Amino acid sequence: MSENQEPTVIEQATDSLLRIQEFDVSLLPRIDELGSSLNFENAVAPARRLISLYRRLSTTALEDFPVAILNQIKAQCDADYQKFGQILDFDTSSQQTPAAVRDSYIKKLVDAYDPAFTKLSPHISYSLHRSADFQRLDADARSTFQQIKDEANHIQKSLEQQKEAGEEILKDIRETAAEQGVTQQAIYFQTESASHNTDAEKWEVRTIWVAIALMLFAIASVFLHKWSWIAPANTFETVQLVSSKLLIFGVLTYVLILCAKNYLNHKHNSIVNKHRQNALMTYKAMVDASDDPGSREAILIQAASCIYNPQSTGYTSGGESSAISGKSMIEILSKPVVQAATSSNK
Repeated sequence: MSENQEPTVIEQATDSLLRIQEFDVSLLPRIDELGSSLNFENAVAPARRLISLYRRLSTTALEDFPVAILNQIKAQCDADYQKFGQILDFDTSSQQTPAAVRDSYIKKLVDAYDPAFTKLSPHISYSLHRSADFQRLDADARSTFQQIKDEANHIQKSLEQQKEAGEEILKDIRETAAEQGVTQQAIYFQTESASHNTDAEKWEVRTIWVAIALMLFAIASVFLHKWSWIAPANTFETVQLVSSKLLIFGVLTYVLILCAKNYLNHKHNSIVNKHRQNALMTYKAMVDASDDPGSREAILIQAASCIYNPQSTGYTSGGESSAISGKSMIEILSKPVVQAATSSNK
């Protein structure tokens, strides 16, 4: 047979094989048409078994078969498919004994499996071997393994990058937490500073009003003796008037001094707490700017001195002790030098 005829035989064999492989066995029972007594429900199982056998034969393997085998496969497919067609074309009106005919059709379908298996089993074996192309499978496995390996390397690099990013984020979180911790402590001094500043403003207003009252009374006292109803008529009344004026002056002066002292004290406390807040807020930046442990310790002592030692604000009188002496500062800064010398001697 010429090469021009061979593809036609392959196409015919392929069409016949696909037709039986794709057959829908649910069409065989025909219960709605034939009823419960003459339907082909018992033909479903053998038909499904027969189709399953044909499905083991790959259409790709047909390309390797010679023409004689292709004609044999095509004839077997057409013969078995004809059994399905007989069931689909079954008509009770044209049959004298429809039950017997139905049973014969079912029996033919049951008996079709053995000869089909005998003829197709060698071809199915070759088809399975061809489908299981071990070299191709090995190449595919190697390709898949390489893809998995590349993907694993990509994931590993991604995880390393994420780890580095996570460490940077963790470092930032720790630094932020430290700064927030210092800032949180500074809030206490900020609150106290604001509270004292509010009280200082109140006492400042009171001091001004008392000073105005004292000034008005001083002006009024100059003209008290000219008022006829209060002018003294004798020495006793003069003494009483002078004593009353002195008492009122004393009380107003005492209240004025008290208001002024309260104002100065609250203003002093407000400024001191503001200094403490600023010391805590700038401490972290000063420590980060220095790599010397001695300098860091000196900064810490200076910050603690600003917080705990008395501070001069100009609103209170009295001597203010210095936060740290020159001798102690020298001792602090010399600690790293002494430690380095001790380590070198060891």
